[in-house]
Amino acid sequence: MNHRSLAFRLAVWYALLLSATFALVGTGMLFGFRQYLRSSLADSLQRRSTQVQQILEQAPAGVSNAAIAEAINARVAPEFNNRFVRVTRLPASLVYRSGAPADQSFDPLAVPSLAPRSVPFRATVQGGTAGHIQRLVLSATPVATASGRYLIELGSSLDSIEALQERLVRLLGMLLPVLVICAAAAGYWLVNRALRPVDRLSQMAAQMSVQNLEARLPVVRSGDALQRLSIALNHLLTRLRDSVLSSRRFLADASHELRTPLTVIKGELQEIVEHPKVPSELRDRIGSVLEEVARLEHLVAGLLALSRLDAGEAQREWVDVDLAALATSTADQMRLLAEDRGVQLQSPALPPVFVRGDRARLKQVIVNLLDNAIRCTPRGGLVALQSLAAEGYHVLEVRDTGTGIPPEALPHVFDRFFRVDAARSREEGGAGLGLSIVKSICTAHGAQIEVETVLGEGSCFRVRFPSAGAGPSLIP
Repeated sequence: MNHRSLAFRLAVWYALLLSATFALVGTGMLFGFRQYLRSSLADSLQRRSTQVQQILEQAPAGVSNAAIAEAINARVAPEFNNRFVRVTRLPASLVYRSGAPADQSFDPLAVPSLAPRSVPFRATVQGGTAGHIQRLVLSATPVATASGRYLIELGSSLDSIEALQERLVRLLGMLLPVLVICAAAAGYWLVNRALRPVDRLSQMAAQMSVQNLEARLPVVRSGDALQRLSIALNHLLTRLRDSVLSSRRFLADASHELRTPLTVIKGELQEIVEHPKVPSELRDRIGSVLEEVARLEHLVAGLLALSRLDAGEAQREWVDVDLAALATSTADQMRLLAEDRGVQLQSPALPPVFVRGDRARLKQVIVNLLDNAIRCTPRGGLVALQSLAAEGYHVLEVRDTGTGIPPEALPHVFDRFFRVDAARSREEGGAGLGLSIVKSICTAHGAQIEVETVLGEGSCFRVRFPSAGAGPSLIP
C-alpha cells in the first residue's frame, strides 16, 4: 500500500472524520442515556412518594405506626423493589423505615435524615453488606394529613444505573474501533473505485507514443471535472499530433530535397578535382569541401531514415529474418572497415535465430552498432558480434574493448545529434544519428535496447528482439 497515494490520504482523512463523528455521537448517546436513566429513576421515586402520601392521607386520625407500615409494605414493597422508604412524624418521631433491599445495595440504617425537599437529589451514604460507599438518589417530601404532619423520604441506589452505563461504555469501546476500521476500509475501496477512471487514463497515456499518434484517452462520462480533463487532454493530443506530423513532413521533404543538390554539388566538385589543369592547392581545398559534402550526405540520409521510421515505414514489409545469418553476413561486409582501423572483428558461426521484421532495417541496426563500436575502439582492440536466444527473446550483442561511455553521457547516447566526443565524431563524419536510428528501428520492431559500459574498458550494446511469433503484438 502506497502511503503517499491520494487514495490512502483520502481514506485516512475519511477515517479520522468518521472517528471524530463516532466519538461525538457516542459521547452524546452516553450522556443522553445517563440523563434518561436518572430522569426515569426520579420519576419512579416521585410515583412511590405519591403512593406513600396517599396512604398517609387516607389514614384516620390516631392511626398506629404498625398500620401505616403494613399499608406501605403492601402497596410499595420497598425491600422487594430495592427502594428506601422512611416516614417520620414531625418533628422527629420515626413511623416507618424499610428494611435492607433484596440486592443488599445499601444499608437503610446508614441513610441520614434529610431536610424537606420537593425535588429528588443525589446523596452519598455508607451502606451495603461489604461496607463500601454507595450512591443513592433521595427525596424528602413533607405532607400534612388528618393524622399529623409527616416527612416522606424515598431513595434508590445508583448501582443499576452505573452498571448500565459501564456496559454501554464497554459496548461503545468495542464497537467504535470496529466501525472505524470498517469505515476506513470501505472509504479506501470507494476512493479507489472513484479514482479508477483516472487509472485508466494514466494506463492509456502510458501506452501512447510517437508511433501511435491517433490514440486517444477514454472520455469519462461523469459530467464533472474528470470528463472535462479527458476531453481537454484529447484536444491537446490532437494538436500535438498535428504538430508532430507537420514536423515529420518538413523533415522528410527537406531531407529529400537536399539529396539532389548535394549529389549535383558532389559530382561537379569531383569533375573539377579530376581535371588535370587544376592546381594542387585548389585540389586540396576542393577535397576538403567534398568531405563536408559527404558528411552532409550522411546527415541527410540519417534524417530521411528517421523521418521514414517515424512514419512507420519499418512495419510495412515484415518477414521472418534469420538474425544469426544476417549478423554474420553484415559483419563480413564490415570487416574491411575494421581492418583499416586496426580492429579485430569477431563473428562466430551461430545456429539460426529467427525474428520478424524488416530485413533492411534490421541490417541497418547491425551496421550502425558495428560502425559505432569500430570507431570507438582504438587500434589493436576487439569488436565481437553474436546472436542468441534467451527467455523468449532473441538477443543481438555488439561488444567492444573501446574507450567506454562516461556515466553522465550514458542517458543521452540514443538522443538525436548527441555525440560523446563531438570533435572526434566530426572528424570521422559522424552526425550523432546512428544510435538514434538504431533506437527508432528497435522501437518499431518492439525490441528493447540497452547498453553496459565501463569507462576505459569498453561497451556492450544488447538488443532484445521478440520471437518471430510474438513480434507484431509487441509493437507499441
